[in-house]
Amino acid sequence: MTNLNKPMLRLLVLALILANGLYFAWTQGLLRAYGFAPAQQSEPQRLAQQVRPEALRVLTTAEVKRLEEQARTAGVPAECLVAGPFSTAQADALRRALLASLPEGSWQMNSVELPARWIIYMGKYSDQAALEKKRSELAALKFTAEAVRTPPLEMGLSLGSFADRDSAERGLAKLGNRGIRTAKVVQESASSQATELRLPAVTDAIRPRLEAIKPQLAGLSLHSCNESGR
Repeated sequence: MTNLNKPMLRLLVLALILANGLYFAWTQGLLRAYGFAPAQQSEPQRLAQQVRPEALRVLTTAEVKRLEEQARTAGVPAECLVAGPFSTAQADALRRALLASLPEGSWQMNSVELPARWIIYMGKYSDQAALEKKRSELAALKFTAEAVRTPPLEMGLSLGSFADRDSAERGLAKLGNRGIRTAKVVQESASSQATELRLPAVTDAIRPRLEAIKPQLAGLSLHSCNESGR
């Protein structure tokens, strides 16, 4: 019986070898020309769409934080700020500070016209003590008076500032009805040219640098362009 099985065993071994060979050829796509091949699992269309895949790299933690900060600040709207007016000497000093501290194109120095100013004036007084005594008397009567700093009118008090003489005269008449008899209308300053600082787009990146120019703002503050009506 063993002798009878030998031919069968040989056929079985040959069949197994042939089957393995065919399976190998099928898996390697060697029989594709005859219509026999496994389904492709790759997506060549996506590979074709890749742009410089060799340039891909893993970002460091510092780079990720930097990009997140850029994305955060990019969503914050810029703010327009202005300050002024400045005299010619003040504007020259401020311009030097701006050139040293802020990026080019982030600021503007514009010429502006200052209108004439009229005040309701009391004075002149003989000295500072007399001026302060009069201001105290006015405060007791519920009047607010400010010391005038314009040289020709120093040692005097202002009870109000106006853009034209007619408005000042009307203001003086109202004060007369309240008992003010010795005040008068005077022109504190004529119309003139001055300089205004404008920062059209202040971002979080620029804002910390503004500290460097504050000493050259001549005591004036930066405020919103909307507050100035510009």
